[in-house]
Amino acid sequence: MTKVRVATVWFSGCAGCHMSFLDLDELMIDLADRIEIVKSPVVDTKEFPANVDVTLIEGAIGNEEHVELVREIRKRSKIVIALGDCAVTGNVPAMRNGIPVNELLEEVYGKERTTTGTIPNEVVPRLEDRVCPVHEVIPVDYFLHGCPPPAAVIGKALLALLDGKVPELTGRELKFG
Repeated sequence: MTKVRVATVWFSGCAGCHMSFLDLDELMIDLADRIEIVKSPVVDTKEFPANVDVTLIEGAIGNEEHVELVREIRKRSKIVIALGDCAVTGNVPAMRNGIPVNELLEEVYGKERTTTGTIPNEVVPRLEDRVCPVHEVIPVDYFLHGCPPPAAVIGKALLALLDGKVPELTGRELKFG
């Protein structure tokens, strides 16, 4: 049996959605026979793989690296799911949107706080002017709301997709009843 290739990615957010995914408990054992995790924060692959069936994206788009990667994800994934409120709405990471980026960076990395007297720009990706939800950068197929979405909801969504069922949609929000 060919396993469904699943990827998970973590952008600007708290990792709560990945923790909820890991809380699938016994369902994770059942899923293990049907899916192959090809990319996640715990799978150390440097490049996003090709031919991914389902990608779960946690977190908002906050820097130039996120923009590049999310575009690559869309090209290489059949289904993209925005996982959690940060990916769906921007949520807490978007709270910085009212502060100009340079002002924010100077507050965080002011001259007295760095060894060189400059704001890091080589190791730290350049921040976007505003944090945005995933669907503002790429088309998203489904949205799983919650902070984080309950493990049972993530499990139902994955099982429905694995079973070839088209979830009931309200807008494009997954509803399982």
